[in-house]
Amino acid sequence: MTYGLALTALADPTRRALFEHLHRQPHTVGELADWAQIRKPTVSQHLRVLREAHLVTDRREGTRRIYSSNREGLAELRKYLGSFWDDVLAAYAGGDAPRQPHAAPHTAKTRRRRR
Repeated sequence: MTYGLALTALADPTRRALFEHLHRQPHTVGELADWAQIRKPTVSQHLRVLREAHLVTDRREGTRRIYSSNREGLAELRKYLGSFWDDVLAAYAGGDAPRQPHAAPHTAKTRRRRR
């Protein structure tokens, strides 16, 4: 259930921002800390969670680690989310498309006056 880890990891706004930034281009922890204006240990903790969810990978370059998004890690999450879309399309194709709830027709009740 890797998609569950991915959903949990991306639920945090800071972690999601770091992931989106890494999706554009690989970065070091220091670069991410400067960009996000948070401490390096905090960035490292966020990256650990993203790595455990298979959303980022890292590689060594000398004494530095370069982090980048793991496009393959998104595959299971995409498959999971796609299953909902497939259900909707199947229901639509079968004529069972979910219908928008209709507002109840306005019926003005009039009171009869007693005379």
